[in-house]
Amino acid sequence: MTAPSPTWVIKYGGNAMTDANARARVLADVRALAPGGIRPLLVHGGGPYIEQALALAGVESTVVRGLRVTTPASLAVIEPTLTMLGKRLAAELGNAVGLTGRDARLLVAARVDPELGEVGTVTRVRLELLEALLDAGFTPVIACLAVDEGGAPLNVNADDVAGGVAAALRAPCVFLTNVAGVLDDPADAGSRLPTLDREEVRARVEDGRVAGGMIPKVEAALAALARGAPSAVIADGRVAGELERVRSGAAGTRIVP
Repeated sequence: MTAPSPTWVIKYGGNAMTDANARARVLADVRALAPGGIRPLLVHGGGPYIEQALALAGVESTVVRGLRVTTPASLAVIEPTLTMLGKRLAAELGNAVGLTGRDARLLVAARVDPELGEVGTVTRVRLELLEALLDAGFTPVIACLAVDEGGAPLNVNADDVAGGVAAALRAPCVFLTNVAGVLDDPADAGSRLPTLDREEVRARVEDGRVAGGMIPKVEAALAALARGAPSAVIADGRVAGELERVRSGAAGTRIVP
């Protein structure tokens, strides 16, 4: 029996996905992985789309340490927004299936902090569903929504979902964002760090060089590695060819234990 091709978990979201042309280039890069022997799996967020939907609904939005405070009122807006965004991305990607954690209890999560409300962290992934889709040649496109043990929906940071799925699959994880990687100097776009270890991450979070939305990315990367993912890279989701450059080691910041 031939062994299945390796799987890559790719997190895509935020401002990196709002430009239609840039999004088309990235999705083309994702499609190009399969002929090269890699089965892609896409995890997406949708912060800008959520902000717009919440504003239109007149629902307040607050972010703490890069994580969105989620009330029942905001979750009622967030869930349909992310669900429809996932369907749209799956259609644009082609031969893909848009999913959320509600589908067959794909993602189960536990609440993380009362201050954040209906926000969870992934505790369990239904691997047989993902593997069945991948084995059949489909690309799963997973929105960052899960359910708790009782089946109630929870908002989960997309970086956390990507890291949890990568750990469960024992797959490499690539976090696409709107910078070239983790920057040595946040004010210098050309100061990409090729590698960063756990102690360096902690030091940079403490002194503020890693801040805002980059915090959950580096934390999710470290968590994925600790739970079994073989590698984690933070790279640029705005440019064509980035995934191939990541594959060759020429792009992004590789997070190491």
